[in-house]
Amino acid sequence: MKPLPSILSLVLVACAGAAAAGTVNPARDAILAAFAADAKQADGAFTGFSADRGHAFWTAAHAGGKPDTPSCTTCHTPDPTAQGQTRAGKQIAPMAVSRTPDRFTDPAKVEKWFGRNCNTVLGRDCTAVEKGDVITYLSGK
Repeated sequence: MKPLPSILSLVLVACAGAAAAGTVNPARDAILAAFAADAKQADGAFTGFSADRGHAFWTAAHAGGKPDTPSCTTCHTPDPTAQGQTRAGKQIAPMAVSRTPDRFTDPAKVEKWFGRNCNTVLGRDCTAVEKGDVITYLSGK
């Protein structure tokens, strides 16, 4: 069994992805670093988050969740810079960090909303990789 890399190297992997996406925010970087550590623990081959995978996940139609919410874009729209709307008609601020700069900076809110929305869309919790990929994608928008 290979030893896990130090937390510093995981932070660097997460921060490199955020820097490449054009966002630097210590709180968001810490959340990504925690997801990176979880991802690495689950899969020793994990090498970093991908905005491309995040985009694919964001736009994909998923099975397993509620039939009326098959994708993230059902409520959030395909354009992350646009305002979304819940099924009940409540407005949702744009998911793109460029439009909502404090997005993904509060760990409790990140866990609350991923927990709720992943179960609604997927019928299960999102993995650390899925969360990190989506945050990386939306951080570059």
